[in-house]
Amino acid sequence: MNKPVFSRPPLLIGIGGTTRPGSSTERALAAALAHARTLGAQTQLFGGAELAALPPFNPEVTTRTPQEVAFVEAVRQADGILLASPGYHGGVSGLVKNAIDLLEDLRGDSRVYLDGRAVGCIVTAAGWQGCNTTLGAMRGIVHALRGWPTPLGVTLNTAGVSLFDSEGRCTDDAVQRALATVAEQALAFTPDALLRRHANACAQFVA
Repeated sequence: MNKPVFSRPPLLIGIGGTTRPGSSTERALAAALAHARTLGAQTQLFGGAELAALPPFNPEVTTRTPQEVAFVEAVRQADGILLASPGYHGGVSGLVKNAIDLLEDLRGDSRVYLDGRAVGCIVTAAGWQGCNTTLGAMRGIVHALRGWPTPLGVTLNTAGVSLFDSEGRCTDDAVQRALATVAEQALAFTPDALLRRHANACAQFVA
């Protein structure tokens, strides 16, 4: 696809990972965010350590920890989102789902939940069945939060293979291309990029 063009750097937030340092899920997410930065985006990663610092979501509790406030505010300001989860028994991990549940705090915003924003989905699992069922569940969650799942969802079957080296670099060209594409799609549907693309198309038509 054509690389998106912006009038200002968009903010792309990455949410995902596991409690295991250097997990394939978090490395895949980091690789996608790294590509977004090469396109001019600003990025912020909420990986496994940051998600583990969030207490269990309780809708009856109105006070929030500094970590919860920082997370919700980052998503509030985001122009696009990348969401990454391991497939645990056919669904999104509890760690990632707990963070998603905290976005209930956005229900009263003028831009409620993830309304109007593209969300790229990345799933890792030890088998294609877990990959595919988790991706479907993740896209359903994004729809429920009024977001737009990107056309491409990345599924990585990690059974018996290592897709990243010890430094976190992707060692599979096809996987790297997929991660780059999902980042590009999340950015291409930001309002700024859509307006720029529309303006360019109109200019070409007039010319």
